[in-house]
Amino acid sequence: MGKYEVRQSEWEAVMGNNPSGFKGADLPVEQVSWEDCHEFIGRLNALTGLSFKLPTEAQWEYAARGGNLSKGYKFSGSNDLEEVGWYGSNSGNYTHRVGEKQPNELGLYDMSGNVWEWCEDKYGEYNITSQSDPLGAAKGSQWVYRGGCWCFEASYCRVSFRAHDPGNRYYSVGLRLVL
Repeated sequence: MGKYEVRQSEWEAVMGNNPSGFKGADLPVEQVSWEDCHEFIGRLNALTGLSFKLPTEAQWEYAARGGNLSKGYKFSGSNDLEEVGWYGSNSGNYTHRVGEKQPNELGLYDMSGNVWEWCEDKYGEYNITSQSDPLGAAKGSQWVYRGGCWCFEASYCRVSFRAHDPGNRYYSVGLRLVL
C-alpha cells in the first residue's frame, strides 16, 4: 500500500497534466475519475515495468485499520481525527500536503481525510460469511471510495465508512496505489 496518496507531481510526470482544483506538487491529485485512475495506472506500469493497481476495498480497510498492528482506532491511526486527518472542521476548506498529520500503525498517511481514495471494487453488500481478503461485488454500476475528505464532517472519515459513485470526477476524490 502506498505510504501517501498519489501527489500531483506524480500524476503530472505520468499524465502530462494536472486536473486538480487545488494546485501544489505535494498536494494529493483530485478531480480524477475511476477511469482516469486506470489510465494513470496503465501508463505508470508501462513506464516502470511494475504492476501498480488500485487497492481492493478489503485491502484499503485492512491497511487503514493498521493491519496486524491495529489498535482498533475509529480513524486511521487515532481516535482523534485532529491528529491524523484533514476534514471539514480543520482543513480551512482545501486539501493539504500529504504526510502532514501523524501516520497510522503501518506508517500510512492521510487514510482518514484529505481526499477520498478510489478502490478497485464495485459497490455492493458485504457477504455475511467470514472471508479472508474478499473480492468486491461482482455486479454493480458504482465504484467504492474510502477515507473521507477535507470538506466532510468527521463521521465520514471513519475507517468503516463506505462511499460509492459511478466513477465521476470530484474535487474531493483522489487515489492511493498498491503494488
